[in-house]
Amino acid sequence: MRNRYLKFLPGLLVLLLLPWGPAAQSTTACARWCPPNSSCVNSTACRCLPGFSASSGEVFTSPSDSCDDINECAPPAAVSCGKNAECLNTDRGYHCICTPGYELASGAPTFRNESENTCQDVNECTPGSNPCHNSTHCFNLVGRYECRCRPGWKPIPGDPSSPKDIVCEDKDECSSGEHHCHNSTICTNTVGSYVCHCRRGWVPKPGFQNKKNTTICEEVSFPTWMPPPGIKSQRLSCFFHRLQDLRGNLRSVSVQSTIQDLIQEVGDLLEGPQDLENLSQSEQQFVATNLLLGLENALGWLGKALPIGAVTFSSSAGTVLSLEVQEQGYENITLIQNQTKMLLTWDTVHESGDSGPTVVGLLSTPGVGRFLAKAPLVLDTVEQAALHETHKGVLQELYHDLLSDVISAFISNKDPQNLRHPVTFIFQHSVIPGPREKVFCVFWEHGQNGSGHWATSGCRMVGTKDNSTICQCTHLSSFAILMAHYEVQKDSALTVISYVGLSLSLLCLLLAVLTFLFCKAIHNTSTSLHLQLSICLFLAHLLFLTAIDRTEVKVLCSIIAGALHYLYLASFTWMLLEGLHLFLTARNLMAVNYSSVNKFMKKLMFPVGYGVPAVIVTISAASRPHLYGTPTRYTPRTSGWQSCGAPVHKLCWPSTPNVPGLPLPMPDPQA
Repeated sequence: MRNRYLKFLPGLLVLLLLPWGPAAQSTTACARWCPPNSSCVNSTACRCLPGFSASSGEVFTSPSDSCDDINECAPPAAVSCGKNAECLNTDRGYHCICTPGYELASGAPTFRNESENTCQDVNECTPGSNPCHNSTHCFNLVGRYECRCRPGWKPIPGDPSSPKDIVCEDKDECSSGEHHCHNSTICTNTVGSYVCHCRRGWVPKPGFQNKKNTTICEEVSFPTWMPPPGIKSQRLSCFFHRLQDLRGNLRSVSVQSTIQDLIQEVGDLLEGPQDLENLSQSEQQFVATNLLLGLENALGWLGKALPIGAVTFSSSAGTVLSLEVQEQGYENITLIQNQTKMLLTWDTVHESGDSGPTVVGLLSTPGVGRFLAKAPLVLDTVEQAALHETHKGVLQELYHDLLSDVISAFISNKDPQNLRHPVTFIFQHSVIPGPREKVFCVFWEHGQNGSGHWATSGCRMVGTKDNSTICQCTHLSSFAILMAHYEVQKDSALTVISYVGLSLSLLCLLLAVLTFLFCKAIHNTSTSLHLQLSICLFLAHLLFLTAIDRTEVKVLCSIIAGALHYLYLASFTWMLLEGLHLFLTARNLMAVNYSSVNKFMKKLMFPVGYGVPAVIVTISAASRPHLYGTPTRYTPRTSGWQSCGAPVHKLCWPSTPNVPGLPLPMPDPQA
């Protein structure tokens, strides 16, 4: 069966190959000589494809011809792409593209003719696509961009290949002489620019700012400070003569030593006033006012010549000066001395347009207090009216003491009388206000006649606790803490009752002591207890009536306070022993053991009666010695409160049409 089909295979192959014979011969003939980019027409001719042409025409018969691309963009151009565009020839065609620096509004890469042309300028300098070096500045131009050096910069030496490849570096205008600084200043190069600043010891002239290209400086000088007229004091004359020497020796490089010498001279002047203490009270206040004003002015001006930063000066007499010098501040300022702290913000001190550096100072002059301690205190009208309404007719005499050193706060180049924000002061003082005492935040207000007085206008007490007081003021001046003592109006009936009652008590106690001493018939343990109790009460009452007013010397005042404490404690102890004796006697009488009680009480009563109070007072005095002889004590003689161990001064008040002679208020004892 298989051999039967094999005999037909040759014939089948012949039938399959017959149709392909002529066609295969024709194709092979065209392919032999038609060039690329052409098609065969017949066995003797070829035709160029669209976009190509031969030298002899579209159809050619010569095997030496070739089909070359037709350049539609070559002149005479049959294609117009329009403005800011160019024609780009391609195989079998062409297309239009925008010239460099332009792009189609649609964002497409190509277009075909002028009617489709929407080419617009490309901003190569947009953020994120800046092609220039980071040391240069990109400038967009129509259809292009350039890289240029920023002001204050220059190209790095070398010939760049194009403006787009420039790399720049900082230009040192100071060393090259291209700056415009005044000859009174020093040029300092900065990145991309320069500044003109005053040399050390020089300050900007009025109307000019430091570290500007237009800065003009002048050498610092000692401000004018004249002595108070009409004051005859050899020590004060020597002080101002020394000031003349400081003014004459002042040099720009020695400002810091000049300030130190000035602080030392002030301390020496106040440490030993000598003939200044012989002046009248008004003359002393006149001298103190002149001294405070002169110091504020001189230190504020001289401080401008100091380097930027904080510095502290002190004298052997205890005068301390803290200065903060800044040109531009971003943080709060805190000046701290031993007993005082000042806090303020920079926007309170330095405002835009201020000329030169700003100097903030805090000066403590302990010796000034002795000249100003007796000065009157004047309250503002609103406070006077409120106090008069609240405490009308309650208080009679008024006194005040200085609790702190006199401190001066100043700013160099700003009006200190109307600050944008209040300045906070924290005073530390050793004296704790008593129940009938009030603390005032005061400042020294200069009078027209050269003197002055303490005032509270513009200052308020934020709070006081133990030996610390916080004040806030809307202006700067010389400040201190005053403590006023209130003396209640005398009550004659109460005074008579106090003296008559205590006198009768002393008489009766004296009779009781004499009776217990000389009546031997009644001598026993019980009468001994009564005798010791009467002696303690008699001595305590006698000491209270005769010595309670001895407040001139603090040591004596403390001794009296300790003695009263001991005598009254002893009185209470003898009362306790008497009660214990009665209890034991009643209990032992039932057991018929009276003699044992007497023996026990005789051994116990003297060590306990006088020893226990002594131990208590000793421990109390050792742990809290300042509580003996406290700043205030009550006396029935005046029915009021006075200072203990410190000079007492009368507090003066201004008279007004509605509130004449206004007294101080009585503070809350719980405050």
